[in-house]
Amino acid sequence: MSDTFIISIVTFIYFAAAFSYLISFVFRKKPVAFIALALTVLGIIAQTSAFIIRWIHSYKLGIGHIPLANFYESVTFFSWSIIFIYLVMGVRYKNSLIGALANLFAFILLAYASLSGDMSSQIQPLVPALQSNWLTIHVISCFLGYACFAISFGTSVLYLIRQRFKKNPVNFLPEPEFLDEVTYKMISIGFVLLTLGIITGAAWADHAWGRYWGWDPKETWSLITWLIYAAFLHARLVRGWKGTKMSLLSIFGFLAVVFTYLGVNYVLSGLHSYL
Repeated sequence: MSDTFIISIVTFIYFAAAFSYLISFVFRKKPVAFIALALTVLGIIAQTSAFIIRWIHSYKLGIGHIPLANFYESVTFFSWSIIFIYLVMGVRYKNSLIGALANLFAFILLAYASLSGDMSSQIQPLVPALQSNWLTIHVISCFLGYACFAISFGTSVLYLIRQRFKKNPVNFLPEPEFLDEVTYKMISIGFVLLTLGIITGAAWADHAWGRYWGWDPKETWSLITWLIYAAFLHARLVRGWKGTKMSLLSIFGFLAVVFTYLGVNYVLSGLHSYL
């Protein structure tokens, strides 16, 4: 069974999980929430299997490397990261609506990877710049950080919706305090992971190109994203900001993440355009 076939199955599993979580949240059905959780766990196990199969297959082709080296592989790993972060955070924050959002994001990413004509799912040899041990830790830390920011984006949007109907409360949504706390915690973790990603990326750049920083478009936008989330944490910890202003800043930060990730491929050109 090929890894791409497994990914196509996982795509529908995440959609089913998102739908089940939504049903559980709207109708307050705990058995349905358990089914949704089981589907989510099944999905990430299957996706991990696809990742391992692709990794093994690359060695059989004589070009063995961890499958994090092209756009298709990065998109699928992004979806895996979102589900992984959700399952970890779900130990503390058991909320079906966040589960629905996480699975929906993962579904959209996998559907895009499967249906887009802009990327190839074929295993390709590493370009010289990617032939480094820094590849694994740099890419993994960045995408786990992106996953935290994706979840904080979702909770920020929910917070703004809840506040928009403050006079006529949307009672089925989580409490604003809960959404605000999840946003803050996710950004705190994501900021640490993004910082690690930037540091390891600088070390990788020195290995590949002989310099730590060169203002390549991806490097520049990674720094912009880092500064936005640094401003978020500064405003929260020093100024004591909460609520609407922080949700707006969180959304703005995730838009920067999206541009950092996709802008280099579709709008800008640079040394990172192969990711």
